[in-house]
Amino acid sequence: MIRLVFCLLLLAVPARAEWPEKPFRLVIPFTPGGTNDIIGRIVTEGMGRRLGQNFIIENRGGAGGMLGADIVAKAAPDGYTILLGGSGSLTISSLVHARVPFDVANAFAPIGLMALGPNVIVVHPSVPVQSLRELQAYARAARPPISYASPGVGSTGHAAGVMLLQALGVEMEHIPYRGTAPALTDVMAGRIPLFTNALAPMQPYIESGRLRALAIAGPRRSPAMPNLPTTAEAGFPEVQAATWFGLLATAGTPADRIAKMHAALNATLAEPEVRRRLEEGGSEVEASDSPAAFTRYFAEDRARWAVVIDRAGMRGAE
Repeated sequence: MIRLVFCLLLLAVPARAEWPEKPFRLVIPFTPGGTNDIIGRIVTEGMGRRLGQNFIIENRGGAGGMLGADIVAKAAPDGYTILLGGSGSLTISSLVHARVPFDVANAFAPIGLMALGPNVIVVHPSVPVQSLRELQAYARAARPPISYASPGVGSTGHAAGVMLLQALGVEMEHIPYRGTAPALTDVMAGRIPLFTNALAPMQPYIESGRLRALAIAGPRRSPAMPNLPTTAEAGFPEVQAATWFGLLATAGTPADRIAKMHAALNATLAEPEVRRRLEEGGSEVEASDSPAAFTRYFAEDRARWAVVIDRAGMRGAE
């Protein structure tokens, strides 16, 4: 009789639901329509199918990505609030700005890398150079110094430009703009000779001849432009400015939940259709072997950019 009652009590206890039990919230720290937004929607669509829950997209732009990151940094550590972070929105912004509302190194639980967006170094066709070596000689001889454009103070394009001039050992004048589009307009018009930025928005103009590409600032050649050499092949291996994109949860999120999301992420990135869509958008699939591997990558990337930014005196921007 006692055994029967015990069994009935067990049957009366509701089964514990398997995590996740509700939709995820993906915070993209930029406005809709950009590279971050496109990558986030493509990847989380596949992850949602595997995890059995949708990802609700929340675009929260501002402060170079820090406003959106702050939301995730201060969220409940339950794995339901996720950040689409990147080298520009998370690493460089946090190193450049004087006030950061969270501890970048400890506020997040990295899940995994998704993609790399290679930066390309371009000049206006009137600039008489075809390679980085020729650009170095041209810049050294220029009086006054040549100028380079960026999407704004503290942006990835600004830091990449600083990294380039440090590697070339030359002086250049930085001309910041309020975004990629106005900078690109002035470079194509010949008002500014040099620009370093993500490949995706510049690829059509390179192919049409309105811009001349000198090198890809990434670890390997881009499938989108396979004939364009890398900076390492051009003789400047220290110039590595590919923008990375990855997913991060709030620090303290249980490890088993991080592992489950990482598995769903990597399975999604292995889909040929996902790879095709990302590459068409100018990005390259870059999966991490584990959350721990992504954590190391994040720390190493931050340390590398910190050296560049300190040498250039870029810290303290508002």
